[in-house]
Amino acid sequence: MVNIRRLDAAQPDFRAQLDALLAWESVSDDKVNDIVREILHNVRTRGDAAVLEYTARFDQLDVQSAEQLEIPQERLQMTLRTIDPKLREALEFAADRIKAYHEHQVEKSWNYEEEDGTILGQKITPLDRVGLYVPGGKAAYPSSVLMNAIPAKVAGVEELIMVVPTPHGEVNDMVLAAAAIAGVDRVFTIGGAQAVAALAYGTETIPQVDKIVGPGNIFVATAKRYVYGTVGIDMIAGPSEILVVCDGKTNPDWIAMDLFSQAEHDEDAQAILVTPDVAFADQVAASIEKLLPTMPRRDIIQKALEARGALITVRDLDEAVEMINIIAPEHLELSVEAPEVLLPDIRHAGAIFMGRYTSEALGDYCAGPNHVLPTSRTARFSSPLGVYDFVKRSSIIMVSEEGAQTLGEVAAILADGEGLPAHAQSARYRLKD
Repeated sequence: MVNIRRLDAAQPDFRAQLDALLAWESVSDDKVNDIVREILHNVRTRGDAAVLEYTARFDQLDVQSAEQLEIPQERLQMTLRTIDPKLREALEFAADRIKAYHEHQVEKSWNYEEEDGTILGQKITPLDRVGLYVPGGKAAYPSSVLMNAIPAKVAGVEELIMVVPTPHGEVNDMVLAAAAIAGVDRVFTIGGAQAVAALAYGTETIPQVDKIVGPGNIFVATAKRYVYGTVGIDMIAGPSEILVVCDGKTNPDWIAMDLFSQAEHDEDAQAILVTPDVAFADQVAASIEKLLPTMPRRDIIQKALEARGALITVRDLDEAVEMINIIAPEHLELSVEAPEVLLPDIRHAGAIFMGRYTSEALGDYCAGPNHVLPTSRTARFSSPLGVYDFVKRSSIIMVSEEGAQTLGEVAAILADGEGLPAHAQSARYRLKD
C-alpha cells in the first residue's frame, strides 16, 4: 500500500503542513563542497592533465591525451545515419517543433530617435560559445540535448561545446544522434565537476565557454554554483515536480499516471494532486494502488510519493489557484473543463499544461516549449530556458549636440549631488558657453 499524504486546505495547520511538504534542502553538504572545490582548483591550474586523471578515476575511461576525449563530427553523423529509423524520425520531429517554438522568442535590436536627434536603443548579441552538460551512460537524455542546444542555435550562438560522461567508454547513440540533429559543434566525453571546470576555465584542449547549461548530479550542480561569475549558468535545478489540478472529471487512471511520470525520476521528485472533489482524490488513490505494480520503476515512484507526494483537497478551483501560486510548480497540469478561465490568475508556474489531453510528458519531449524549467518554487522569479538565455543586451546611447545641453545639465546637477565632481565636469565640458 502506498502511504501518500492526504491534506485538506481547511485544516487549521494546513499551511505548516504544506510548507513542510515543499521544503527541500538543495545546499550541498561540506563533503561535496570540498570535493568540488578541489576538482575545480586542479582543473583550473593543471588543465588537461587533471581532466584526464579525473576521467580515469570517476568514469574508468583511461586515455593518453585529451584529444582522444573528443568525438569527431563524422561519428555523430554516422550515428545519426545508423540508429533505428523510428528513433531518428522521432528525434527530428521533436527537434523541428522545438525549433519552431523557439524561433518565436527571437529578439531584435531596436532604437528610436528623439526630437533633438539623440538616438537610444538596444543591441541584441548572441553569446560566442556555450557549454552543454549532458548526463551520460545509461542515464542518458537525448531530449535534454535538443532542449538545450536548439534554443542556443536559434539565438545565433557560434559554437556549442557538449560534454557527456561515458563511463567505461559507454556512449549513448541517441545522445550523439540528437547532438548531430541539433547542430552541436564539438563533443567531449567528460563529465562531473571536472567537465564543468574545463568549460568554465578552459584547458589546453577544451575551450572556455561563456555560459554552461544542462542538468547534472549534485557534483555538477555544486560546480555550476561555484563557477557562476566566471561564466553564466542556466539554473541550479532541484528535483522534478508536477502539480495536477483536477475538477474530478478526468479519468483517475490518467491522473495517477501523470503523477507517476514525475515520481519515477528519483526519490526526491514531487507529485501533488489538488482537487475540490474528495471522492475523486479517493479514486486517484485507488488508481495509484492499481497501477503502481505495473510500473518498472515502481520502487522509485513509491518512495517519491510517500516522501514528498500529496493528495490535497480544497474548497473550490479558486482555492486551487491559491495553492498553485504558493507551490509555484515546475510543471502544472490544469485538468479541468475550462483551463483558460483559471489562467489569468496563475502567477507562478514553470510550464502550464492546459486541458485533459495535455499530459506533461508531451512537454518533456515534443510539444515544443522548453522542458528546462525552474524548480523548488523558483518559478516565482525565473522562467523556462529559452532563446533569451543565449543572448545579451547592450544599451545604445548616441547623444546629439543639442541633446547634450539638456542631458549634460541634469547629469551635472545629479553628479554634484552625489559628490562626484569629475562626473559633473565631464557632462559640463560639452555644454555650450
